[in-house]
Amino acid sequence: MLSDASLLTEVLPILVSVATVGALLVSVAVVRRLHRPERGWGETVRSRLVLGVPWGSLIVIGLVLSVYLFVQDGITEFTNPVTIPYRAYSYFYPVGMLTAGFSHAGPNHLLGNLSGALVVAPIVEYAWGHYPDERGEGRLWTWYTTPWIRALVVFPLAVVVVTIVTSLFALGPVIGFSGVVFAFAAFALVHYPIATIVGMLGVQSVLLTLYRALRNPVGVYVAEPSPASAPSWAGIAIQGHALGFFIGLVLGIAVLRRRDYRPDPLRIWLAILLVGFAKGLWQIYWFGGENTYILFQGPGVLIVTALALVVTLAITGTETPLVPRRIDRLFARGGRSGPSSPVDRPLELSRNAGDGSTAAAARIERISEISGGERARETTRLSNLGQRRTAYVAVLAVLAVVAGMAIPVNLFVLDDATASSDAAVEVDDYTIQYAEGVENELTSPVRVGPLAEAVSIESSGVIVASERRQLWSEVVPAQQLAFSGEESIVVGGPGWRETVHVERTGWEPVSNETVYQVAIWADGEDRRIAYESNESRADVRIDDRNVTVALEDGEFVLEVEGVGADIDTVATTPMPGEGESTIAGGLAFEHENGTIYASSNGTRIAVASEETYH
Repeated sequence: MLSDASLLTEVLPILVSVATVGALLVSVAVVRRLHRPERGWGETVRSRLVLGVPWGSLIVIGLVLSVYLFVQDGITEFTNPVTIPYRAYSYFYPVGMLTAGFSHAGPNHLLGNLSGALVVAPIVEYAWGHYPDERGEGRLWTWYTTPWIRALVVFPLAVVVVTIVTSLFALGPVIGFSGVVFAFAAFALVHYPIATIVGMLGVQSVLLTLYRALRNPVGVYVAEPSPASAPSWAGIAIQGHALGFFIGLVLGIAVLRRRDYRPDPLRIWLAILLVGFAKGLWQIYWFGGENTYILFQGPGVLIVTALALVVTLAITGTETPLVPRRIDRLFARGGRSGPSSPVDRPLELSRNAGDGSTAAAARIERISEISGGERARETTRLSNLGQRRTAYVAVLAVLAVVAGMAIPVNLFVLDDATASSDAAVEVDDYTIQYAEGVENELTSPVRVGPLAEAVSIESSGVIVASERRQLWSEVVPAQQLAFSGEESIVVGGPGWRETVHVERTGWEPVSNETVYQVAIWADGEDRRIAYESNESRADVRIDDRNVTVALEDGEFVLEVEGVGADIDTVATTPMPGEGESTIAGGLAFEHENGTIYASSNGTRIAVASEETYH
């Protein structure tokens, strides 16, 4: 018979999962019977997709999942894939550039991007269509217009190209499929704005919630402290998201222009504004120094608002000239005055007295051009710039700026990956070390001209570098290691992986800085001391003596220094183990429950405690 604990942990989750799936299926069946559109769901999707299935989207999602499982070796350890060699560090490391867009930093990263792609990619594929013409009309002459080829080859290949482009022009060592998800979202927005909003802001959350509920129907959570970490927005590749979004906009607008279709401007503007705000495209930030980040929130919101208007004009604007023809002629004549044509005044009266119809206005303009002769042709190109064309050029310009800013950064060349200490671990071409206050090779300013004396950004923590792969990365910040006490770093490549371990131990003198050391080692190797901090004195005095915690030859020691006449007298003793005691400089030291107590002449006081980790 099952115990109460077994019922709670084994049987109840299964029953809840089955009931959840059943409730969802019943809901869909009931709603389908209640909702009876003139054209059924199946007929609608089959009109544009082969068998009503978004084959290309499924292939792309399968490709991304396969990269995570087999290239990043997620199949060995799903929660800890190999990520370091699959980031877009530099143009001189093509493996990273080609794989970064398909790789992910972990299971949550993968799940978020795949759920987003599952929502918006089918909308894009439906808008593009497997059938270039209506079914049953015309003949299929080329491979490009063959539905199965469009579904199984053309669409997935186009997505692969966009993925690689987002890696090539993303700023910094990015990883993830999110740039392509934003490209999907933008393309879908310009075709089906309402459906895309519902999908991105609603359906995606529903899918994630259902997945988590089915995976863990009943969870027990305990309040735990968390390490000091950067703001959530500081870990987002905002430039990569914006790059993908504008790539999707340009491609989507191009398809609309080819089909000569203009969607509702209000829906387009509202959709772009909502997605831009909800998905954080306004979160423009930069680094202000070690553990400092600057968020340009106001300018970011202003930019998103302005771009929503520009994009709306690029999609739904008219070809009305930005500069009226009469004003343009003044620019063309350079402000020259001359005799007017005899028909100018009658034409002006006709314009003012017209009935407002487009045909009448066009005839009047044609008569004006004929009667004006050469004067009618005295215009600049400003009169040829319509609202829609100008806005589209502005969208292209923004895309060029967003992509172009990444080129200098991605030309990064690591001059020297030599370790700064003998304690660094060498794994194949990787160098793994712990260092503090070193120059961040990736975010340091370009030292050219007026920036030659610029202050570089410093990094502290576990650093992985490889000259062959042109990578330099602070993979574990010092603050994170101080919180956790131990971290593991996975390096490798296609077909192999190796783990390097880092451990911090330390003692905290009363009311002063922690004294700590960091050890590092690879699997199967001996531990080696990678870093030792400076000594630190406890802010207490007992029997006119000061106690200092220090490190000597990799071991923690207690130093007792006399005050006054005995100031030059320093006695040293190793840190006693738990439950042990020792004597130095006239003081007795005891180690009880992670705390060191000093005593003399009946006085006993705590002088240091062991650093604790979470």
